[in-house]
This record gives sequence, structure tokens and C-alpha cells, in this order.
Amino acid sequence: MIAWGARTDVGCVRAGNEDSYLATDGLWLVSDGMGGHAAGEVASRIVIDAFVPLARRTTVRVADLVAAVHCAHAAVCDYGASHLEARGLGATVTGVARVVVAGQPMWAILNVGDSRVYRLTDALLRRATVDHSETEELILEGVISVEEARTHHARNVITRSVGQGDALQPDLWLLPSAPAERFVVCSDGLNSELRDDDIRTICREHPAPQDAADALVEAALASGGRDNVTVIVLDAVSPA
Repeated sequence: MIAWGARTDVGCVRAGNEDSYLATDGLWLVSDGMGGHAAGEVASRIVIDAFVPLARRTTVRVADLVAAVHCAHAAVCDYGASHLEARGLGATVTGVARVVVAGQPMWAILNVGDSRVYRLTDALLRRATVDHSETEELILEGVISVEEARTHHARNVITRSVGQGDALQPDLWLLPSAPAERFVVCSDGLNSELRDDDIRTICREHPAPQDAADALVEAALASGGRDNVTVIVLDAVSPA
């Protein structure tokens, strides 16, 4: 049994919303565009559009997700090459897909950039993705702490994005289903305003996924809303 809710908001500072998302049966994705006015919106929409054909399929394979990332990458690069005013545009993409591996349904977690997927099981919230960012690298090297990364001068510098570079390799993880689990897919407009403990608390306080998505966005706005914020909350309960 699967249910989900989603919400996107321009935030309290930005003039336009450069986030896009796709939430449909079997595929839940968020893309955060970059490249300035108009270009970021275009980049994130191109990325999401590349995945729309998969949403129409009854069965999705891991190879299909990788192919969609490569298709999105080529499309964003082509747009930048033919629109000089948008040169340098790019986007993140992250999300959850229901895939079939060796005849068995599994979760696939996909990521390029610094948008995130969280997984909540047994009241424990874990990050299911690793940011492609300079601050994440510094954290992994032990140079700075997670808390220091929140205000670090390089916190907005990402090291991998759709539409940037000659080749692109997405991160992919496969997870078996848990008896009951919740996924939060979000742009960094959420986690830049809220700590992971805050996200966990709000998820625990709102059992319905749409209520949880709304509450997370409202909390990010109340904390400053300095960026666009997009949240998908996905609940899955396996039959006993």
C-alpha cells in the first residue's frame, strides 16, 4: 500500500521557483534547477520531462533510470548550447522509484547533486543519499562537522549536476522493502532550513503524507524560506 503527498513553494526570498517534481505511482522525483532567472526553471523541467515516459510503464528497471538521467543530461546540455543566455544551466535530480530486480520489487534511490532522500523506518530517520557538494566532501574528510557545513561559505557549491560536464554518473542504491517506511524527497530548500531532527519530528507528528509535506514546507518557510522548497512524502506499508 503506497500513498504520497507533495508540495512546492517559491519561498520567502526568491522571485521564481526553479524546483520541479514528479510524483506518480512508482516514481517520485525532485529536481532543483540552477543558472539564474528562467534558466533554472527550464533545467529542472527538462530533467523531470525526461522521466515522464517511465511513469507510464508498469515495470521500471534500474537501467531505465540511468538512461533517463543520461537523456536529461544531454537535453540540458543541448539547451545550454543553443541558448547563450542560459549557458551554465544545470539541475539536481533525486528520488525514489519502484523497480523490479530479478523478478522482485525493490526501491531504487537515485541522486545527482545536493537534493536529498530521507528514509524513516522504526522511528529512525536516515539519509538515503549522499550530497554531491563541497561541504559533503569536507564532512567525509573530517575537516568540518555537519553543523559547521550549515553555514560554510561553500555550502551551495555542488560537484555534480545534470547538464554540467561531459559525462554524468548518477548514484543509485537498491533497498528491499521494510514492513512500514516513509521517504522524504526534497530540494535543499528544506534541509538548509531544518535540521534532520526537525524533519524527523515533523514526520512523526503528521501521519498523513500530504499533511507531512505541507508541515515540512511551512516549517522551512517559518525558518526563513531563503530558497525554493519542494517536498514529497511517500508512505509504503507492506502486506503482512
